[in-house]
Amino acid sequence: MSIYELSKRIQSFFKFLSKLLIHHWRSLVVLFLGVYFPLQIFGELAEEVWEKEGGFPWDVPILLAIHSTASPQLDAFAITLTKFGAYWGVLPLSVAIVLILAFRRQWRLLTYALITLLGSVIINRTAKLVLQRVRPNLWESPAPEFDYAFPSGHAMGSMTFAIVLIILTWNTRWRWLVVIGSIVFAIAIGWTRMYLGVHYPSDIIAGWMASIAWTVGVSLLIRPHRSQRRLEKEETIPSV
Repeated sequence: MSIYELSKRIQSFFKFLSKLLIHHWRSLVVLFLGVYFPLQIFGELAEEVWEKEGGFPWDVPILLAIHSTASPQLDAFAITLTKFGAYWGVLPLSVAIVLILAFRRQWRLLTYALITLLGSVIINRTAKLVLQRVRPNLWESPAPEFDYAFPSGHAMGSMTFAIVLIILTWNTRWRWLVVIGSIVFAIAIGWTRMYLGVHYPSDIIAGWMASIAWTVGVSLLIRPHRSQRRLEKEETIPSV
């Protein structure tokens, strides 16, 4: 092969690569911000927990600061609200969404919802069993928990549900209302877990990061709002 032919092939490759990157730049940005970055944070937290080096220096001060606001009325509020992060809210609403999507035969959206919601539970339980982080014991919790702490199941479940709801309603006029409401809900559930003294802040952050990476990653693979015809068109490699 001559130097001229080699040069032409290199130029052809870079031309192809530039077209490919331009064509998929939005997906690449979402991949970096929605998958890679959250996974990096989760990985750093999980590595520290795995090595059992005493945890994070900011965990206990944050918990104590939150606990300093405690009152009987706030205890009752937190105990009630935290239940919506699992059996009173996330679980029944998730089942309702799945049934509605199945009834309406929106198979791609249904597939996305099922994979993300069930996968989030599996990831959470697996991480808890592998890392086996004990829960904080700084004060007597009004709503104690007895399984492992990392990552927080309530934080992960509520964030997974929030992002699934955002993605499902993204093409509707309600999307920004859903975005705001869902994010406030996920943050509120995370607060209840720390207020009740059953999770460190790092447990909450890890749950959020794992959920974001998982739900966004699955959406990039399934593309829940794409029709089959549009998918075939988008997956065609650009000509050079």
